Formats: sequence, structure tokens, C-alpha cells
Amino acid sequence: MSRSAPLSAAALGDRLRQWGAEAGFADVGVARLELEKDASHLADWLQRGFHGSMAYMARATEQRAAPARLRPGTVTVVSARMDCTPPAADAQAVLADPASGYIARYALGRDYHKLLRPRLKRLAERMCRELGPFGYRVLTDSAPVFEKALGRNARLGWIGKNTLVMNRKAGSFFLLGEIYCDLAIEPEDLAPPRNNCGTCRACLDVCPTQAIVAPYRLDARRCISYLTIENRGPIPVEFRRAIGNRIFGCDDCQLACPWNRFAKLSSEVDFSVRLGLDRPPLIELFGWSEGEWVQATEGMALRRAGYIGWLRNIAIALGNAPRSDAVIDALRARADHEDAMVREHVAWALAQRLTQSPSTNRSP
Repeated sequence: MSRSAPLSAAALGDRLRQWGAEAGFADVGVARLELEKDASHLADWLQRGFHGSMAYMARATEQRAAPARLRPGTVTVVSARMDCTPPAADAQAVLADPASGYIARYALGRDYHKLLRPRLKRLAERMCRELGPFGYRVLTDSAPVFEKALGRNARLGWIGKNTLVMNRKAGSFFLLGEIYCDLAIEPEDLAPPRNNCGTCRACLDVCPTQAIVAPYRLDARRCISYLTIENRGPIPVEFRRAIGNRIFGCDDCQLACPWNRFAKLSSEVDFSVRLGLDRPPLIELFGWSEGEWVQATEGMALRRAGYIGWLRNIAIALGNAPRSDAVIDALRARADHEDAMVREHVAWALAQRLTQSPSTNRSP
């Protein structure tokens, strides 16, 4: 049975932000649970097939729209955000260097799931100590949840044209997590965050594959993050040149967003860059054996792509790199790989490099 929090919404909101800061979060809020419009948006998105092979997006849609269906007894959702970008090599400089691989900034350190969950639990336990025991479940990108909509409803930001939650003081380089609980907490009487995208089209115009097909509408089938991470099959030829040297995810729509001039670097040690992966040499990464890859990526989000996906992605990047003997040798070394998908992408990459004019040669 649910019960009500003993403090006023305003007083408890201040306490939650304080407790959240102590647990490592940049901001915390109580979400309003009006999600009907978001459910309609999802239904339309699915009907258009924009989810690609992510069949899980079409499952448990009722649980997304009604938190109590996911965790029975839930009457409150606390949403928290955490800055996730570590100090790293300049993103634009890496993207401009075809000899290096670009990895989305959130994935350069420890897998965020492993960091956010214990922090959310710490916050929930603090709430239990201060407000009396209650039932809860912590979530971070791990269940059918309208994560962005709840973050917006918790007044943590607005959903921008690139479909990410944007914060006026922190941009969009942050992660979200939730606490579903049976403690009734009245949301603060705060005005909804204003949509500050205005007439800006920077994210739409910069997307290499034109995946943002309209403001606030993303076709995942064209998105480099989907293609290089969630997609388990071949990457369509039509997108391979546009992928450039992006080997895990893509940040272009965020890098182009004017609001990200306010993005905060994370001081979390666990988000720190590992193994120089903020500007790694493509040829070196392509040479990793599966055992070396498993060891190097332990505890990292990079595991999501799988080793075969890793080789597929790097083969494309090498196919987009300037022609050199080193690049061609690296590709030829994988030409007879046991996996058919790797072989196909290597063959494509070799075809790009071997047909390139020698006048453009330069070392990678």
C-alpha cells in the first residue's frame, strides 16, 4: 500500500536535489505521470518502422505508458540525470582524423549501467532513511520506460529536435535513471521547461545519414548509433561512406547543438577514458583478437556491439580512410575471416581503397 511523503512538494524537491547531488547526480526531480501523448508518438513511430530491428521497442508498450504496470504499486517516479562526458581528445579533431576511430563520448569509460544503478539505489536508500521505508525499483535504460518523457516531466529539460533531453544549463551530454516507488510524492509546482530549440536546425542539418527525418522524429534505421551498436546485420551500403570513422555510436547531433556549449564534463573516475580510446588508431583496433577485445572492453558499453560488430564497424572506417599500404594490409589480413559479415565489409573496404587514386595516398 502506498503512503504519502511527510514534506511539502517544494521542501522535498530541495531535499531530493541535495540527496541526489550527494549520490553523484547533477539534478533530480519528481515526474508527472501524464504520458498519453508520448504513447501515441511511440505508436506512430513503430507503425512507420523507424525502430528497425529493435523489436523490444514494440513490446510492453502499456508498461511504458503506465509505470504501475511495470512495477505494481508505483505511484511516483523520481528521475535523475548524471553528466557523463569525461575530459577527452577534442571530438571534432578525432572526427577529422580518418586514421583514428571515433567512439561516442559516453562509452569511453565504464558502462554507465554499472555506475547509475548503484547511485540510484543509494539515493533510494537515503530517501527510505529520511522519509520512512517504502518499496522501489531502480532503472536505467533497462526496462520498458519512457525515460526521456519522464525526465522532461520531472522538469530536467525539454525534448529537443534531435529527440534527446536538453537542459538549458547542461546541454544534452548526460544520462538518465529512474526510481519507481510506492511513496506518493507530489511533484513540485514548476512550469514545464520551455522548448528552447526555436528555429534552429543544426542537428537535422549535420546528421551524416539524415536520420532526423523531421524535427523530433528519428528514423533509427538511418542513425549511426543504431547501425553501429544495435544493428546486428550488415550496414547498408548507402550509409557506409557517411559513417566515416565512427566505430561505436555518433555524437554529431549533440556536437552541433548550440546548447552543448554549456555541457558539463564529468569528474566521475569511472567515466574516465580507458586505453586511449578517445583517439585510437584504427589499424591497431582492427588487429585485436577476440580475446584482446574481450579483455580491453571488460565493464564497458562497447560490449554492446559484440566483437563481430566491432570488426564490421572498423572495416567500414578503414574503407573510408586514405589509401595506404598499412590500411590495405590490415584489411587483407581479415579478408578470409570466418564470419561472412566481416568478410563482406572487408571486401567493400578493400574495393574503396584499391580503386582510390594513388595521388591521394598519405599515411593514416
